[in-house]
Amino acid sequence: MAESPATIAPFSAPMTGGQTFELFGRPARYTVLYFYPKDNTPGCTTESIAFREAWPEFQALGAEIYGLSRDSLRSHENFKAKLGLPFELISDPDEAVCTQFNVMKMKNMYGKQVRGVERSTFVIDAQGRLVKEWRGVKVNDHVTEVLEFLKSQP
Repeated sequence: MAESPATIAPFSAPMTGGQTFELFGRPARYTVLYFYPKDNTPGCTTESIAFREAWPEFQALGAEIYGLSRDSLRSHENFKAKLGLPFELISDPDEAVCTQFNVMKMKNMYGKQVRGVERSTFVIDAQGRLVKEWRGVKVNDHVTEVLEFLKSQP
């Protein structure tokens, strides 16, 4: 028997556009949350642009996209405007959401151990169930993988 998807505990967090993200009560069929280490860094910029370019396809599948990092709302607003992102970015400076999704990891950066966000993506259905996760994401082709997963859903 297949294991049933885990239900995500409700949470809220500030996001761009002066809004507050609330997991429940979202009209979307699917919520795509992508966690990334830092605004304005090469990998995070590339990943965000890939989600931006595929945004109409996600919309057609009933999915909303949200990026999330520990950066401030001010940083997020600038990053969003610079890249012309059509979706909101969630700010988690106290790491509450990052901790809930277990994405805070020790990483090597220039030979030093640093604690940071492990690039990860989660798909949550309208009932708040985690239906798919990718951890330790490599940016190339990742957005295509997420789209293919959503297209495969009944």
